[in-house]
Parts: sequence; C-alpha cells; structure tokens
Amino acid sequence: MSALGGKASGGEGINPTGTVVGIIILLVSIAATYALGFSIVPLIGIIIGGALIGFGVHFVPVGGAPAAMGQAPGIATGVAMLAAGAGLAGLFGGAWAYEATGDFIVAIAGGAVGGGLMMAITCLMVNATYVFAMGIPAASGKVAKDPITGDTFPEYKSQGTEGHGLPFVSFFGGVVGGFIAGLGGTIIYLELFDVYLANLPALMNGATTESIQPLAVSLAGIFAIGFFLVNAVLAAYNITGTIEGPHDPKFKRVPRAVIGCAVASAFCGLISMLIIYNTGM
Repeated sequence: MSALGGKASGGEGINPTGTVVGIIILLVSIAATYALGFSIVPLIGIIIGGALIGFGVHFVPVGGAPAAMGQAPGIATGVAMLAAGAGLAGLFGGAWAYEATGDFIVAIAGGAVGGGLMMAITCLMVNATYVFAMGIPAASGKVAKDPITGDTFPEYKSQGTEGHGLPFVSFFGGVVGGFIAGLGGTIIYLELFDVYLANLPALMNGATTESIQPLAVSLAGIFAIGFFLVNAVLAAYNITGTIEGPHDPKFKRVPRAVIGCAVASAFCGLISMLIIYNTGM
C-alpha cells in the first residue's frame, strides 16, 4: 500500500499499448534519421547503448535514505546519481582508451571496466562504513540466503527493517551493473563522436578534422552524459524506490525499462544528430 492508502504502484507487466506506441516512436526516429541523410548505424548503436544502461542500472543496489538509517540494504543514494557516477567513470575510461588506441572494441571494454571499477570501489567503501563505522551487518530483506555465497540473513536482520548493509550478491550486482552501464554509455559516446567528427567539418565551412576534434569530443561527451541521466531516471521510475540487486523481485521489471530506454535513446539520438544537420549534405 502507498502512503495515500492506494494500491502500490509499479509491476512486472509490460503495457501493450505503451509498448506499441514506443516502438512506433523508435521506428519513426530511425526513419527520420535515414531521411535526413544520416547513417542509421550510429543510431542503432545509441539505442543498444541506452538499453544497456537501463538494464545495468537494475543491477545496482540502491537503498536511498532508508539505507542511510540502516533500514534497507544498498547504497544510500539515488539511482540517477549512482548511474551518472558509473557513467562518468566509464566514459572517461572509454574515451581515453579510444584516443590511445583508436580501437572500438578496446574503447568499449575500457568504458565497461571503468564503470565496473567505480561501482566496486563504491560498494567496498559503503560496506566498510556500514560494518566498521555503524556496526551494521549485511542482511538482505528479499532472500533468506545469499544466492552466491550461501550466507544466511534472518539471524542478522533487525526487526522493523527490510535488511541492511550490502550483502555480497548486492556487491556483485553493483559491479555487474556498473560494467554493463559503462559499456552502454561508451557505445553512445563513440557513436556520437564518429558522427560529429564526420559531419562537423562541412558544417564549419570546411574546417579540418584535427581542428574540429575537440568540439566533437565535447559534444559527444555532453550528450553521452545526458543519455545516462535520461535512461537512469527512466530506470528509477521503473524501480520505484529501492532495489537490492539482481535477486530483488523488482528486477523482473527490467524488460519494461529496456524497452523504455531504447525508445528514449532513439528519440534523443535523433535530436543529438539534428544539431549538426547540414541542409546541403
């Protein structure tokens, strides 16, 4: 029940009408991209990247304010903040790897590792704070036994709470979520970077590729971060509150988030290309 006494919001089902409308928006965005003279391959990459971000966010243990008070497992902050942090770490790693090697595969691997490493460090410090500073043991409120380590939780869970701390399965989920989200964000950045690098010289009266590269990097980075926030907020609305990780029943809602993030990424990808549209191209 909600605080207003109504039925709790959220569910695992997919709204057929909303899904059909979303798919239409996605297809229209792809068709419009093609009609404007752009290759649809970068947009497909952006759509895949956005779906990966939405998927990865659901692995991350988010506890919000209840976690700060030791009344729920997870990290004591919101979905969007965690996703943005993992996204920035992933983008830095991916952009650096791409500049150093020029290899797409190495770059997205660098972005994935950057996002996963950021979440691994965050989860480690959160657990250290819970255990050594607050004296809180790790106990899930969703399952009686950790599906990875086999540790049991009921004997450690305090009454009146939904669990507390950061169980290993939540720690593992956070690292996996950061890895997947970093991978998706880096794909978006690289696709946008290539589009801007190819089209900005003509838009800037024949400027050289070398002179336009800093602008392409900046635009691609700004939009990639924006994509992270858009998809993280959509995932947050889908989660509706806290989530412990892949073992949480709310994880079953992930297909709905993947569809929503793919649709939003398609539309936002079209907009991000329109800013460099040249009527003479």
